[in-house]
Amino acid sequence: MKKDKFYITTSIAYTNGPPHIGFALELVQADVLARAYRKKGVDTKFLTGTDEHGQKIARKAEEEGMEVSDYVDGIVDEYKRLITDLNISNDDFIRTTDKERHWPTVQKIWKQMDAAGDLYKKKYTGYYCVGCEAFLTEKDLVGGVCPNHDKTPEKVEEENYFFKLSSYEDEIKKLIEEDKLKIVPEGKKKEILSFLEEGLKDISVSRSTESLQWGIPVPGDENQKMYVWVDALSNYLSALGYAEKNDDFKDYWPADIHCIGKDILRFHSVIWIGILLSAGLDIPENILVHGFITSEGKKMSKSIGNVIDPFAILDEFGCDPLRYYLLSRIPTTDDGDFTEDRFKEVYNSDLADGLGNLVSRSIGLALKKELEFDKERKASGKIMKKVSETEKKVSVLVEDYELKKALEEIWDLIHFTDKYIEQKRPWEESWEQDKVIFDMLYICYSLSRLLYPFLPETAQKIEELILNSEKEILFKKF
Repeated sequence: MKKDKFYITTSIAYTNGPPHIGFALELVQADVLARAYRKKGVDTKFLTGTDEHGQKIARKAEEEGMEVSDYVDGIVDEYKRLITDLNISNDDFIRTTDKERHWPTVQKIWKQMDAAGDLYKKKYTGYYCVGCEAFLTEKDLVGGVCPNHDKTPEKVEEENYFFKLSSYEDEIKKLIEEDKLKIVPEGKKKEILSFLEEGLKDISVSRSTESLQWGIPVPGDENQKMYVWVDALSNYLSALGYAEKNDDFKDYWPADIHCIGKDILRFHSVIWIGILLSAGLDIPENILVHGFITSEGKKMSKSIGNVIDPFAILDEFGCDPLRYYLLSRIPTTDDGDFTEDRFKEVYNSDLADGLGNLVSRSIGLALKKELEFDKERKASGKIMKKVSETEKKVSVLVEDYELKKALEEIWDLIHFTDKYIEQKRPWEESWEQDKVIFDMLYICYSLSRLLYPFLPETAQKIEELILNSEKEILFKKF
């Protein structure tokens, strides 16, 4: 493993439908961290991808009258479009249907778990929720239905392979307690430790080929297909070429951060860790957990009509306004709300009237006075101190995954500058007029560097405007 490296992953999106605003949030959060570490000169690898197997996907394709492979190809194209439109800087994209890159690693992991004596076959009767792609116990049900999908699960009786997850209960608990597997935020760590106190049970890791045809075959048993746990979770290794033990695996594993939603925390902090321990592999260092996005305080639902389409926002407003809202108005590790009215309000107040107005005023005054910005020249002491303090605070907050608070510090610099301008009134002739205008340009240039991980297109545009002294509108006001 390289000493100075940073490997960050998102979860892989399940391809039973087009991308939603929640996955956009996850992509953007991970992208900020990846860009911030690259900016510091750290060798960074950023992975995302798609989870494409399972009964739910096969049924969805059947409903659409399509071959499963054609169906998932179309959904994957939508996810790739989202990644492009959000200006995500991922280095790789993994698909679980990739027989050359993904399957060899999954089958190798299976064989290692089997060699460790952690897999066994038994007949099983249980309640299976196709929506969750998971077996549920009676205590998981509410009124006999799955609470997540409001549907009665199917009763399944078949012979499957099971993983001895229960044998790793104490080791997983100790790793989390000692922060060798650090779960952020702290509340989610406590949640998982509380879950572990109830005791772990062995889990089914395969389905019969009769019930699950769309999946990866179990090595040595053509009558069984691997279930989601070993298949999907192993993507973090397959993208590094674990089966071949190539340089990427040697250089980047273990992952520094898995960035995931709170609904799949148990899978990543318990099942995935158990799989890695069984296979004799290092565990990831951190799991960063974000919450859900609601709309007008309610869970998004097509029936309610409050679903936010990320593409509609991107097509109308562009990339950075959506990135800004997701990062500044959705708490980094908690739930947050998104409405189009609130989005436009934030766009106008923070971007058009805030950042955009500051840059426009600064460049306008510089052009009027025919002043050119020299990035080697120092600003006044008060300004230099404020910029330096902001840079230090933002750096610490990003390292602590406090992305919302980091943006608040950057906007505090904007508010500070607005007050400075009103105090100095650089549009009036004075002995310090040129110095104040330069201070304004210096802050704008500093903002471009501070904003780069968060709003990369805007940051680049500000830098180009400052250095080329061209007057142009950053954000149009509604």
